[in-house]
Amino acid sequence: MAMLSMTVITQAFAGHLGDLNLAAISIATTVIISIAFGILLGMASELETLCGQAYGAKQYHMLGVYLQRRSWIVLFICCILLLPLFIFAAPVLKLMGQPTNVADQTGLVAIWLIPFHLSLPYFTLQKFIQSQLKTAVIAWVSAKTQLAVHLLISWVFVYKLGVGVVGTAITLDFSWWLTVVGLFVYAVGGGCPLSWTGFFAQAFFELWDFFKLALASGVMVFLENFYYIILIIVSGYLHNIETAIGALSICISISAWESMIPLGFLAATGVRVANELGAGNANGAKFATIVSLITSLAVGFFFWSIIMAFHEALAMIFTSSSYVITMFNQFSTLLAFTILLNCIQPVLSGVAVRSGRQGVVAFVNIGSYYLVGVTLGVFFGWLQFGIKGIWAGMICGTVVQTLILVIITIKCNWEIEAQKARSHISNATASYQ
Repeated sequence: MAMLSMTVITQAFAGHLGDLNLAAISIATTVIISIAFGILLGMASELETLCGQAYGAKQYHMLGVYLQRRSWIVLFICCILLLPLFIFAAPVLKLMGQPTNVADQTGLVAIWLIPFHLSLPYFTLQKFIQSQLKTAVIAWVSAKTQLAVHLLISWVFVYKLGVGVVGTAITLDFSWWLTVVGLFVYAVGGGCPLSWTGFFAQAFFELWDFFKLALASGVMVFLENFYYIILIIVSGYLHNIETAIGALSICISISAWESMIPLGFLAATGVRVANELGAGNANGAKFATIVSLITSLAVGFFFWSIIMAFHEALAMIFTSSSYVITMFNQFSTLLAFTILLNCIQPVLSGVAVRSGRQGVVAFVNIGSYYLVGVTLGVFFGWLQFGIKGIWAGMICGTVVQTLILVIITIKCNWEIEAQKARSHISNATASYQ
């Protein structure tokens, strides 16, 4: 939540500079950054599976191997390949129907967010440290250091120096990289003595095998992230475009902000499931899944009630525009139910991924989101229900996805998954030696 709060703080500062700046920073962060980070984060999630299983099997040296060979090199190449998203953001948005002023302002912000995009070591370092049950370190660096720093420098750049929306992008770049440096110093500076043994040439071996596994994870997370971004894209064809984009981006930001809690449970569950499978403890993996699902569902109901009761106050965090607040209030019920559903499916997805079924989840996402959700959304929109109809149809897709993942989780044979994990770690260790 602390890490995403930096993006939310940036959006809030930009929002009080005007509707155009809110629309620009919202599209840059909720569309362009989400697409790029979705792919990179998904690919990095494979590292969490491998490191978690290696840690559970007490093959600590393999964590450093995976961190270098199977994350930094491959993800850096992918990061470079994704740079055109930022460089050509303005013309692409114009082709997609966004108005010229919004597209040009977003393109300017996107260029200044390239350093933010290049901060991919954060994801790999996070997974590496997290897999060793050192989550408190990540929380300390993120919450106690970066969140306070980012809030302060955002206030200085926007209100004291008057740099405007470009200043909000610069502060986001700085704060995120400060986090990367903090985690890197901890990981290689003695915080992980068993798993980090230095750099080595073997990091360049067997890259293709990792790329194939990571690509499935990347596609899965990308499809999840891009799903609700469709609403932002569609809003470009409405009247009062800046108002619509502002209201929808606030909805997506609040949903993403809240989703950090179930994603936290996903991370905890993923690490625990991977650790237990690597150690050959099938019952421990199953128990961790049940506990995480129940807890995450309770959190979902809590935030559902918050959205339903205080929707107008939440909008005021991001904007002073009465038009944006009014439109946000119209979307609040759909937002509440979206948040409730999105509290369940990340945990289910995480369990499937940590047991090595990235490809299955990717196909489930494609079918549920795009064959069911988008199809129903287009149908409801054709019936003149507008954005609300499209959003309602997409919620139906999320319901279908959740039900399928529940069935997959119930039918999971944990004993077989534990045997697969142990076999994979044994083979990887033998290959390294």
